[in-house]
Amino acid sequence: MKYDLLNTDGSARRGRMHFDRGIIETPVFMPVGTAGTVKAMTTAEVESLGAEIILGNTFHLMLRPGTEVIKKHGDLHDFMNWQKPILTDSGGFQVFSLAKLRKITENGVDFRSPIDGSKWFLGPEEAIRVQHDLGADIVMIFDE
Repeated sequence: MKYDLLNTDGSARRGRMHFDRGIIETPVFMPVGTAGTVKAMTTAEVESLGAEIILGNTFHLMLRPGTEVIKKHGDLHDFMNWQKPILTDSGGFQVFSLAKLRKITENGVDFRSPIDGSKWFLGPEEAIRVQHDLGADIVMIFDE
């Protein structure tokens, strides 16, 4: 990735990020494709609106459809039919939003799936591995 600083105004910055899959001008609006799709829109429709990047949710993608299903298609880009950059979050937000379904440990978080009650573990290493398996262009660390 290459970053060009284009302008500043106080602490605000305007820039350009270069990825193998495209160029993103910042600041940027990121449509949210939580589970591998932007609700009620095709990727062609999302692209026609000028979107340069889509945000995916690591936790939700890990649960459904699952990284193995996505990897059978290649990666998340292929699964979604989106060949521009994708940013995936770490899944850390679910630590708070699913407080009744989780237990925090020294190594990470034990979750119960809100879908079917199955047990899942997500720690820093797992969050990075899942995002790597998804083929994300920008990955987020597992934060608190």
